Amino acid sequence: MTRKLFQLTVCLSVLSYSVCIFASTNMTSDNIQKKLENKHLSLPAVVAPIANYVPYVVSGNMVYISGQLPIENAKVKFVGKVGHDFSTEQGREAAKLCVLNILAQLQAAIGDLNKVKRVVKITGFVNAAADYIEQPKVMNGASDLLVELFGEQGKHARSAVGVQSLPLNAAVEVEAIFEINEAL
Repeated sequence: MTRKLFQLTVCLSVLSYSVCIFASTNMTSDNIQKKLENKHLSLPAVVAPIANYVPYVVSGNMVYISGQLPIENAKVKFVGKVGHDFSTEQGREAAKLCVLNILAQLQAAIGDLNKVKRVVKITGFVNAAADYIEQPKVMNGASDLLVELFGEQGKHARSAVGVQSLPLNAAVEVEAIFEINEAL
């Protein structure tokens, strides 16, 4: 859901005193599913955890999504190291695919992606060659997609970390925290 902030500011001047009243409201114009379709993207099937953890936790109006790999058709699509086996641009695509898996888990958790109030934070792990230093550029693949889908509410805090290895030798793993409009 795209949220547009409509603002109204009214200022009154009386006897050299100024009083300003500011009001704002969030209005919706599109939904997330439509934006995905317009980008020729779809959410993959939800992937079961590969170890002893849950794919998401809902606590109040916060949703924590466990790290998601770049899985497509039940297989890791990007296996290997960014900077050795994959270019930065391919790493960006892997991070974008991780976000699609995150959104699939989020939809499973809350039922409707239009309930997202804000993308709070994402953390990206890049399986990187020893001399690779472009982890932030790789993670832009994830960040850019979230902002394209959620607008201003998609802007988030972020960490981008280079690591020696990842589960299943995936090139990228991304985890996320979302705030939703109402507690479930």
